[in-house]
Amino acid sequence: MNSLHADDRTRAQIEFEQLFSPILEMAYGTAVRLTRSRTEAEDLVQDAALLAFRAFDSFQPGTNFKAWFFRILTNAFYSRHRKEKHEKANLSTEDVPPLYLYNRTAEAGLQGRESDPASAIMDRLDTEQVSEALEALPTEYRVVATLYFIEDFSYQQIAEVLECPVGTVRSRLHRGRRMLQKALWDVAVERGIVRGAVSH
Repeated sequence: MNSLHADDRTRAQIEFEQLFSPILEMAYGTAVRLTRSRTEAEDLVQDAALLAFRAFDSFQPGTNFKAWFFRILTNAFYSRHRKEKHEKANLSTEDVPPLYLYNRTAEAGLQGRESDPASAIMDRLDTEQVSEALEALPTEYRVVATLYFIEDFSYQQIAEVLECPVGTVRSRLHRGRRMLQKALWDVAVERGIVRGAVSH
């Protein structure tokens, strides 16, 4: 029986690693954006991987492993950073008017006739700089924006990962987009990517 149990464990370990390996880099990148620290991100991914392996028998083969793992990753993040939820946000939608980035890029002459203002800025920023903008968002908006913009999760997938209604995801993403516009612009100005522009 012991050898059979060991064989089962090895089989489960192999199956888990086959599913986990392709998303490890994505998971780490997301963890960096969530924690704002490479060291903490490594710890978070290790914690989440251990939790996921322990709960692997609850994973249904054939379903979305990435979404399943990211639910564990975000839950692990929230449990490690609960106190951060009570901290005052360093960005708020209150001072970010609608079409903020559209107006800023127009003033700087960056828009083509049909260009998307976020793309106009993002095209000039590298991954690290986009991450810097994401990191400026308060936790709950940072999580949703990272899953949506970086990991290409749908509203439904994000709702499943965060175990919340799709309406909550839409609401957070709507506010998160406005805050991200301001953060992207600030990073672009700070890095000298947008010349002759003033950060408002």
